[in-house]
Amino acid sequence: MKKLALLSLMALSTIALPSHAAEREWANYKSMVEGLRIDRFYSVPAAERDKIKLYISVKPANKEIKPQDVVLIVVNGAERQTLPPLTPEYRLDFGAPNPRWMDGTTRIVTTLPAGEKSAIGYEGLVVLPAGLQWNYATIMGSVGQMNNAINAMAGAMRWFAPSVEVVVFKFAKPATLKVGATEYRTNAKHMIILKPEAALMKANPLMVASERPLEAELRDE
Repeated sequence: MKKLALLSLMALSTIALPSHAAEREWANYKSMVEGLRIDRFYSVPAAERDKIKLYISVKPANKEIKPQDVVLIVVNGAERQTLPPLTPEYRLDFGAPNPRWMDGTTRIVTTLPAGEKSAIGYEGLVVLPAGLQWNYATIMGSVGQMNNAINAMAGAMRWFAPSVEVVVFKFAKPATLKVGATEYRTNAKHMIILKPEAALMKANPLMVASERPLEAELRDE
């Protein structure tokens, strides 16, 4: 899967992760926020990104490194705050930038082995309302929202930015998803992949899942 990374827009595509013996700088907080355009994502009005949740993916090149091994701590003078742990999919819920940490001196440190590298990118998930039934436009409208947000983040380089095309519903076991009168079944990986359709966006039928998805990921293909 291609990453929604805008990696061509930043210098943080590969980060050397520091020594396990002591905390070492992983990134300057302000530089990371601006390099990844996180501030631009959160400058999009909340109502125009309410269907999506943005994560930063942190994928160590060393496959032996587990998500729980990646500990990131924000250090601002005497203040220390550990960032949320990575999810099992190596996602960091970074959230909106903290204005107090945008002074250029705040650091993000870690204790991972020296020389380890990590690919940094974006992953977007659909905000799934509670239950097993949702309106089509509520879910599939996330694709348009994500693309608009990516363009806002890319700015003048939006013509070179990636885009998303589908929603990937991931289930723990075989499942079905009905869209109006049409029923979709999971593939061998327990996924159902749907692309938004203009007619369905207008008709806005009910989507009914046989069980709740583990997640609904936005992908470019």
